[in-house]
Amino acid sequence: MRLGVAMVFCSLVMGVSSEGWYSFFKEAVQGAGDLWRAYWDMREANYQNSDRYFYARGNYEAAQRGSGGIWAAKIISTARKYFQGLLNQYYFGISNHGSESMESTRKAEEWGRSGKHPNHFRPQGLPEKF
Repeated sequence: MRLGVAMVFCSLVMGVSSEGWYSFFKEAVQGAGDLWRAYWDMREANYQNSDRYFYARGNYEAAQRGSGGIWAAKIISTARKYFQGLLNQYYFGISNHGSESMESTRKAEEWGRSGKHPNHFRPQGLPEKF
């Protein structure tokens, strides 16, 4: 229900017409898939200091889908930060743990969503598969 309300609100703000609903929703689902794929690639690579690259790559690929992909990338990134903050507070009893890291991650996500290539954050030595 909340997702539906959020999509209606976003469509009004972004000016999506009734014909554009299908494409907006399709772009959002595909963008979420791009973020999911980047996350699993990050876990598979298990490469030190590569998280910013994978966050930028997921957001970049989602943004290439269109306005629905950008919307999905923003929602998922915001939710991830929110839940990560809750987990840090619950398990570690601290609310500012890793604030520098979260800021650099935010910049990488914005970099990707703006259409800039994610290789800017690619660590040296990361296998070509990724």
